[in-house]
Amino acid sequence: MPAYHSSFNEEADVRQVGNMSILPIKTKFRGVAPFADPSQPDIIDETLDLFRANSLFRNFEIKGPADRTLIVLILFISDCLAKIGSIRSTPNKIEATKSLNTLSVDSFPIPGDANFNLNAHYAPAASRADAEFLRSYLTHVRQELSLRLVNILYADGDIPNKWWMSFQKRRFMNRSLGA
Repeated sequence: MPAYHSSFNEEADVRQVGNMSILPIKTKFRGVAPFADPSQPDIIDETLDLFRANSLFRNFEIKGPADRTLIVLILFISDCLAKIGSIRSTPNKIEATKSLNTLSVDSFPIPGDANFNLNAHYAPAASRADAEFLRSYLTHVRQELSLRLVNILYADGDIPNKWWMSFQKRRFMNRSLGA
């Protein structure tokens, strides 16, 4: 059974940095990401929808540049769940929001950096300016993703959803973005 791929692979006129799509998102944060139509799903909605199904796969055939963005975001969700799961006492929604926001803006490797775990599948940015743009874009998307993830995890109350948290040790493609 094949993994689920991004529906944004067929989008025309999408900017790419390296071989990663820079897709529009629905956001309240100010940043470099283009804004998406609020009535349509964006890459973050798609990532949250496909995370649990795709995290069961060890292999993933990349079919387009949006798949590369999807992979990075799925791996970031894994890191977020692991971060929440590693806190000694179960964090409430406010503590989880603070923790994940810190994780979102912390320094992280991008394609082309020596410590980026998936360099074999990603092309580096063509210039230093493109690399800085990609880092800013991913920071913006990670902030929005962590906010939406917390809202899903804590939709039923002040403890995280156990069905989502059951994926905290599961590794998509047996990889992690963390060092």
